[in-house]
Amino acid sequence: MEYIKLIGILIVVVGFFLKLDTIAVVLIAGITTGLLGGLNIIEILDKIGTTFVNSRNMSIFLLTLPVIGILERNGLRERAAHLINNLKSATVGKVLSTYTTIRMIAAALSLRLGGHVQFIRPLINPMAFGAAQNTYENVDEDTEEIIKGYAAASENYGNFFGQNVFITAGGVLLVINTLKEQGITVTDAEVSKNAIPVAIIALILAIIQNYLLDKKISRKLKVRKELSK
Repeated sequence: MEYIKLIGILIVVVGFFLKLDTIAVVLIAGITTGLLGGLNIIEILDKIGTTFVNSRNMSIFLLTLPVIGILERNGLRERAAHLINNLKSATVGKVLSTYTTIRMIAAALSLRLGGHVQFIRPLINPMAFGAAQNTYENVDEDTEEIIKGYAAASENYGNFFGQNVFITAGGVLLVINTLKEQGITVTDAEVSKNAIPVAIIALILAIIQNYLLDKKISRKLKVRKELSK
């Protein structure tokens, strides 16, 4: 009879399959599981409230999704591309290198700037693509996909290597605890100090990679243009 406690999973599966209200399905599944597990309704509500408070940052993140969607629907991507079109010297590599630098500095200062949803999709990718169109006019679909990949990478480089520079970042605590389990004791200041040269090297390599991307796109589209003549 222990398996009866897993009925919450069945409720979620059935509810999602029938396309019922998501929040209602999850709440019913949670309350049902709690009652079958021996909790009273007050204890269940207490756990739901505690979990919500502890994960409120995730709730804030989810609120940004509809906001970004509304902005995109009203032309955010087009305005970002238009902005770059007015900068004649802008290239894909320069746009991405600039963003990587800003993102890394923000992460090092623990400033919540950036993100694939908040910045890359609605702003950085359209700006990089706009720079390519501004330089080469007709950009093929394959090149567009390459630009998307590099735009996503610029976010990952800036966030991953920049965040450990901040002394109380989650990554720093993870490194400390991992080393502690291996019998090695380090302080958060030591981890952050050693993360600085790593972040600088990562930034330099990212800039070089973006520079080579410009060269690659230039060669590819020039050859394509010559073949089309």
